[in-house]
Amino acid sequence: MIRIALVLACAAFGASAADLRVSSDQSVGGFKFPESVAYDAKEKVLYVGNFGGEKLDPASKDGQGYLSKVSLAGKILTERAFPRADGPKMNKPKGIWIRGDRLWVTDIDTVWIFDLRTKKQNRLILPGVGFANDPAVMGNVLYVSDNRNDKLVKIEPADFLNAKAPKVTEVLSGKGVNPNGIYPSRTGMLYMAGFAGPNNPRALYALGVSGQLKQLTDPFGGLDGLYELKDGSLLFTNWYTGSLSHWSETGGIKELAKGFKGPADFCVVTASDGNMTVVVPDLPQSQIRFIHLRSR
Repeated sequence: MIRIALVLACAAFGASAADLRVSSDQSVGGFKFPESVAYDAKEKVLYVGNFGGEKLDPASKDGQGYLSKVSLAGKILTERAFPRADGPKMNKPKGIWIRGDRLWVTDIDTVWIFDLRTKKQNRLILPGVGFANDPAVMGNVLYVSDNRNDKLVKIEPADFLNAKAPKVTEVLSGKGVNPNGIYPSRTGMLYMAGFAGPNNPRALYALGVSGQLKQLTDPFGGLDGLYELKDGSLLFTNWYTGSLSHWSETGGIKELAKGFKGPADFCVVTASDGNMTVVVPDLPQSQIRFIHLRSR
């Protein structure tokens, strides 16, 4: 177990690339192939998506997936917090997004929505999606990436907990992006991190409000988790280098933490002093790492 003595908020970090350094780095086990971590700011807890099972098989519809509720000290509070035991089974939960009392999580060809307080749940099958990876909410729209099929879809309304017929629309397809991690920019763009497997590197991209696609970097990795900092720069994870890294338009790419076997969808918890903790799941190692970043 690790201890994090922070006053926490969900605000973004404002340091520049040159200012960031790792002050401590600690790992916690006890998970079953965790692919994603998200932060519930209201209750000040984490939710970790576990594939479950005894082998790493991200496309298996085996009904063994679940979300764990975890303290900010890394202790598992509720091993199987979602989905409810009396409802449909979850398979391989991947990206998680939390806004207010709602939690969204992708699961192969579906996306789930949960009310964190009442435990009410719903799930939506996504036509044409075969490897739903990361969700992100922008306004009243939920975006979902499908990296294996090289597409991005949107669901309206984003909060479909009580909706009878949410609308699913294809936004992007066949552009060679293979979007994995996605994150909404403060300027209205949608950032995307590409992942197409070994020996097939992808880049960082931005999808504009009118649908124009901009490539931000040369192809260089198998990119997974993504987060925008206050200055518009990005944190991301890279399977090729086993790292958590930082990118800015002026400073390029800077590795911050290494040694991951499979760094996936992370979350950021920011302290009142501007320092932050990045909580990164290491999928193959069944661990999550708490990486504390400070400005110099």
